[in-house]
Amino acid sequence: MHVLATAGHVDHGKSTLVRALTGMEPDRYAEEQRRGMTIDLGFAWTDLPSGPVAFVDVPGHERFVTTMLAGVGPVPAVLLVVAADEGWMPQTGEHVDALVALGVRRGLLVVTRSDLMEPELAVEEARERLADTPLAGIEAVAVSAATGAGMGELRAALARLVEGLPAADDAADVRLWVDRAFTIRGAGTVVTGTLGAGRIKVDDELELATAVGRRRVTVRGLQSLGADVSRVRGVSRVAVNLRGVPRDAIARGDALLKPDAWLAVSTLDGRLVGLTGFGDVGGAAGDGGAGGGGSGGGADAGGASRAGTGGAGTGGAMATGVGVDADTLPEELMLHVGSVATPVRVRPLGTDTVRLRLGRPLSLRIGDRAVLRDPGRRVVAAGLVVLDVRPPELRRRGAAAARAAALAEMTGRPHASGELARRGLVRRLDLRAMGVPVADLDALGPATAGWLIAPEVAVERAAALADVLAAHDAADPVDPGLPVEAARRAAGLPDTRLIEPMLRLAERTDLVVRDGRVSAVARKGTPAALQAALRSLRADLDAAPFAAPDADRLAELGLGPRQLAALVRTGELLRVADGVVLLPGADDKALAVLAGLGPEFTLSEARQALGTSRRVAVPLLELLARTGRTARTPSGGHRIT
Repeated sequence: MHVLATAGHVDHGKSTLVRALTGMEPDRYAEEQRRGMTIDLGFAWTDLPSGPVAFVDVPGHERFVTTMLAGVGPVPAVLLVVAADEGWMPQTGEHVDALVALGVRRGLLVVTRSDLMEPELAVEEARERLADTPLAGIEAVAVSAATGAGMGELRAALARLVEGLPAADDAADVRLWVDRAFTIRGAGTVVTGTLGAGRIKVDDELELATAVGRRRVTVRGLQSLGADVSRVRGVSRVAVNLRGVPRDAIARGDALLKPDAWLAVSTLDGRLVGLTGFGDVGGAAGDGGAGGGGSGGGADAGGASRAGTGGAGTGGAMATGVGVDADTLPEELMLHVGSVATPVRVRPLGTDTVRLRLGRPLSLRIGDRAVLRDPGRRVVAAGLVVLDVRPPELRRRGAAAARAAALAEMTGRPHASGELARRGLVRRLDLRAMGVPVADLDALGPATAGWLIAPEVAVERAAALADVLAAHDAADPVDPGLPVEAARRAAGLPDTRLIEPMLRLAERTDLVVRDGRVSAVARKGTPAALQAALRSLRADLDAAPFAAPDADRLAELGLGPRQLAALVRTGELLRVADGVVLLPGADDKALAVLAGLGPEFTLSEARQALGTSRRVAVPLLELLARTGRTARTPSGGHRIT
């Protein structure tokens, strides 16, 4: 299937044209049919040799611009309708402004009511107006829906148009902008929208993103072109029956998403683009991957369209392809993207870059296109290409200027290495949700605990860790090294599992992670005072290997808990229990002594054989049992295993 939108001035015959093409009535409401004017979005479809084509029929009256934008937002091509007897009108230009801002480059110019006046003048005028826009050169067809003249040529031109449209990405993450929501008796809540890419099937679990949050929903049923189907894929018009979702929980502008694949964006940085200056900036218009449907529209203050006029002032600048000056924008505008419109606060950063704070969270990616519109003056202020959906805070003096310089280098096409270099440390899933292609992410190598770290950041963070470690060891030589949690904090890492990958990336072979601690490989040795205490302790234990020094003797030697822990950690002593230490290998020597007591022995016999006290014998036997070298007997004694 292919999906096209109509566009053009009110009462130029858009709905009549769709009706003649499809045999279906796009105006659903009695009020629309009574007044002969489209108020809400209408939908119809027809079959061409290449397959079905669906039409989103949008209202042309200036009071319904927001509705019009919701219809054209996710659609890749347009039927631009101009009446032969009236020619180019202000709302025609407003709609073209919206399409240009959206980045739409494909379509047909359809001159209607050719039975009322020769169409050549209308075609010529429209071509002049479109000359400086991406829609310059689109094929033109003159028709009369009343007489049927030209309808065959129009169908042939439609076939040529849709054959040239790019294929949708079936593997793209689903993002279906909701343009209608209603209830069907016996079925429940149904939403409709244009699926730009990806696939949806019955029983899929999706994420419903609304103005107040997100929730998981299940697809109960699907329809496309009026028929029940088990699955749909982009590009297509689709109706989705949702299980267990009340009608008042969903509205136009909400979105159905692939779960956990889209960020909720409240702040973004973007590039302003003049209405005829889009060129190849950012991703292609569409609704999958990094490219996202954006929309907008407006006329200048005098009511005349800016599209293609090349006039003075803001409109002239846009028409010549010059970027919009961010400083000229109002502080508050409306952002239109997909089927949603939300107020935004605008902060200029560079000449053509801005930071937007959104009135509601939206599911956006780098490269998405949108429109900034001033509803008070009824003008399209600018098009927008999204550059960053997770921008850094601007808290320090000069941060905005530095950010503007960084944004000037961004293209609106997400690239894994560039995004990682800018962010330094980022979750792999977040990069994917920003629109970075999976193949690019795979080229970065495997993530650790879900995180990726840039080499430059690894060097910086490892150096910070080394500094903290050196200061710690200098201040406390008895207890060298840092526990991994302390090392994580020193390096500013979100997970201790990132320490070793960071050290490898930074090529810090002077630091090592061992036994839950980060230590310097080159050691300065045990402090002199501690060495002297250790020599005295060794002399005591050489004379009586199992007579662990008591607290008084340890205090006399200056061996407190921290000193003992340091000697145990370096293998100089064996810890049997708190405050009970022996020389390394004492446990093996004890086992050899106990083996001479026979097949079974008591605690008292062991104590006497070892020449020690109960304070030492009990934990020593527990250590031997814990390490599987002795076992308790049914009579309560001990035996060698």
